[in-house]
Amino acid sequence: MDWMLTLTLMLGGLVFLLAIGLPVAFAFITVNVIGAYFILGGTNGLVQMARNATSSVSNFQLAPIPLFILMGEILFQSRVAHRAIDAIERIVMRVPGRLAVVTVFGGTIFSALSGSTIANTAMLGSTLMPSMLKKGYHPTLAMGPIMASGAIAMLIPPSALAVLLGSLAGISISKLLVAGILPAILLSVLFVVLIVTISILRPDLAPSDDPPAMTLWERWKPFCIYVLPLSGIFFVVIGSLLIGIASPTDAAALGCLAAVLASMAYRSLSLANLGAALMETVKLTVMIMFIIAASQTFSQILSFSGATSGLINLINGWDLTALQVLIGMILLLLFLGCFIDQVSMLMVTIPIFVPLARAMGIDELVLGVVYLLTMEIALLTPPFGLLLFVMRGVAPSTVRMKQIYAAVAPFLVIKLFVLTLVVAIPALGTWLPALISK
Repeated sequence: MDWMLTLTLMLGGLVFLLAIGLPVAFAFITVNVIGAYFILGGTNGLVQMARNATSSVSNFQLAPIPLFILMGEILFQSRVAHRAIDAIERIVMRVPGRLAVVTVFGGTIFSALSGSTIANTAMLGSTLMPSMLKKGYHPTLAMGPIMASGAIAMLIPPSALAVLLGSLAGISISKLLVAGILPAILLSVLFVVLIVTISILRPDLAPSDDPPAMTLWERWKPFCIYVLPLSGIFFVVIGSLLIGIASPTDAAALGCLAAVLASMAYRSLSLANLGAALMETVKLTVMIMFIIAASQTFSQILSFSGATSGLINLINGWDLTALQVLIGMILLLLFLGCFIDQVSMLMVTIPIFVPLARAMGIDELVLGVVYLLTMEIALLTPPFGLLLFVMRGVAPSTVRMKQIYAAVAPFLVIKLFVLTLVVAIPALGTWLPALISK
């Protein structure tokens, strides 16, 4: 069978199954069963598919995924992170758009503890949005920072999707986890600049709301009690990676232990919320493992049929530069992100993009950060951005989807700007990972 026909049928069948609402894992498995039978050699192909599934999920590199998910779920279910948000609110004073700025700070900190964009956005929305609306903030300025900073969890460790990306694409997981830190910090800084600028130019959107007078210790005491100790969890995870004393799996295990100890120290850990954290971890992990199992056969079918090498040779024949190829990848990822979820984006594109990037000499860490940024942007792009619907769920019933789209628009511009910077200045994604001890 011609490689182009194989590629068209595989991707076309996948798009059709996703479009009719079949879950991602089952859509890939269906396509894989048909492809394995007709391309890999009948029943022998199906046997090979089963072997691929077994070997892929038994990969020890995947161990950080459930550990990072459990770490975030423990902190979320025990509500320890909610106290940290309240503590941050006390120390941010006399800043235009104060509560929106608090949202960015709190969202960035919780991103470094949870690794879940959905949990981050839901927590910020339920904690800060009612307060902002009550104090007269315009809904767009209240919702925009929540969604934008909630999505930062895609970049900052512990990001389970970064581990999944590194495993599927063959990129160093520890370096990829660290590579997103600088772009994430840059995003947070630019979000604050945007909020302050809007609040100065349009004070009607963010009324002045300085907190009541407090002594210096009254303002900083909750920060010292609830934020600094939790920040230690982040430094345990990242510090152990940077100085080379722990692998990603070791760092994730240390993070889980630190999360349990912190929740116990705050007397917030109970059997009920520990059980809820474990159950959510199992649900997410099983879903991810199903998808990983499907990815191996999907990649093998494309490779065996000649689709991967054929596409690479076709693009090489166009005499494109590495930058032009990378820009083409970004445009396709941004387009896909408007319609499908992040895991589907990985599954559809990695078997094609990774071999192509290596053939063109594109730095794997730059490609990894580009993937994480485009997936983060996809969370917020209409019509099917996942966090847009999370926000709709926590926002008052009077808020319309049109307002949610308007709220996120200026923050999307900033994310696209940072994505452009990463492409133009690759050191933003490669400098920090280069510090990891060999």
